[in-house]
Amino acid sequence: MDTIIHNTKELEFAIFCIENTAKYLNLDPTGLFETLSEKTSILKDYIIKNYETLHTQGKDYIIEDIIEIMQEKGCLDAALPRFIP
Repeated sequence: MDTIIHNTKELEFAIFCIENTAKYLNLDPTGLFETLSEKTSILKDYIIKNYETLHTQGKDYIIEDIIEIMQEKGCLDAALPRFIP
């Protein structure tokens, strides 16, 4: 994986997003990290790229936004949402 996180604020935010989304979906955070960073580019191209805007939003909004993008990318069943590895 390329180095995509440039400072501790971005790192802390990425961890916050992964942990809270995993908790909401009842998933292992490690597996979600792999999906967001290795199987898709959501971590790099959305979460980190949009850090300045996203970190000003509430937790629920961020989680819902990440889930919506995962559904668009085919990582989650749009109806449930259910994780698709």
